[in-house]
Amino acid sequence: MNYIEIETQEKLSEIINTNTVISNYAFQNLNFNVFGSEVVQKEFKNCLFLGCKFPDGLICSIHSTNYIFPELKMPYNSYVNKLYTKANLYENYELGNPESYQLTLDKKIYDHFITSGKEASDIKETLARRLHDHSITDALYDFLDLYADDKKVAIMGGHSLLRSDPGFTTVAKISKTLTEKGYLLLSGGGPGAMEATHVGAWFAGKPESELTDAIQILAEAPSYKDKLWLDKSFEVLHKYPDTKFESVGIPTWLYGHEPPTPFATKIAKYFANSVREDGLLAVAKGGIVFTPGSAGTIQEIFQDATQNHYMSFDVASPMIFFNSEYWTEKYPIYPLFKKLVKEEKYANLILSLCDSEEDVVKEIEAFTIKQQ
Repeated sequence: MNYIEIETQEKLSEIINTNTVISNYAFQNLNFNVFGSEVVQKEFKNCLFLGCKFPDGLICSIHSTNYIFPELKMPYNSYVNKLYTKANLYENYELGNPESYQLTLDKKIYDHFITSGKEASDIKETLARRLHDHSITDALYDFLDLYADDKKVAIMGGHSLLRSDPGFTTVAKISKTLTEKGYLLLSGGGPGAMEATHVGAWFAGKPESELTDAIQILAEAPSYKDKLWLDKSFEVLHKYPDTKFESVGIPTWLYGHEPPTPFATKIAKYFANSVREDGLLAVAKGGIVFTPGSAGTIQEIFQDATQNHYMSFDVASPMIFFNSEYWTEKYPIYPLFKKLVKEEKYANLILSLCDSEEDVVKEIEAFTIKQQ
């Protein structure tokens, strides 16, 4: 049985108004109260109701073939039916008032996450988190379906990369160019190289002078540890409020002390970091650019290599190591992989080493052409 997912009030209204018997639907986080007694007269069969609100009399009349997952009272919605954006995660944030971050949904959820325990033991809490993360994954894949697999590209790198570092500008330019060429850019959604990815995508289609100006403003609070880090983001967004392009940040409340970048137009924020990391690597089928980073980035490299080796998701995507000195001398991971491939310890890896923005773009485009 395949359920048809209904995630908007408009679509729900259409179904209610045109059907007497309603079957094989999954209704997610919707309000049936607005239909009053009319909806009680409908016959629901083989449906899922996830966190929905009902008028009196509907629940007791629902057919036994249906499943009702009740709303769980939490600071977060366990049945989110679309990805987060800066508008809802950062609602109540006031430009010029960094302390207003305390009033945002993102901070409230993070505080609850810490209070209830990163490894919560309460069954209601753990269930609510799993349902939330399942809903985020569902919403993420709904959005990703709008893009061809070979057009989904991720950039990985250190969270400590300063906005004032030339590397930040370089990552932003790579992202800007790829976005303008029709690629959907993804990252872990946090600060550093991740933020640079989304800054670049935000300024796609705009003059490079505007990107330069934006980075100069951001660099006034270079580190995510600076009090004005988030405020400078909103200062730039206030000055350049619109973009024609999308990008997806995939952060986690496990690292909630690092606020998600508001430059990502879609934010798939998870409780479970393992689900988030594995999912991010899995969906970036158009290639992954590994910029300088430490423990987290290195873990992602080996995780991605394993996925490619086993063709876990039916395709091996390019692994592009950006900054040859970093990946051959400081952390000689690239020569290690070349050696392992030669010795047939790894198969299917598509490896390249790049030192320029142009070379990265060429590697990504060459793979796209090969897939067509």
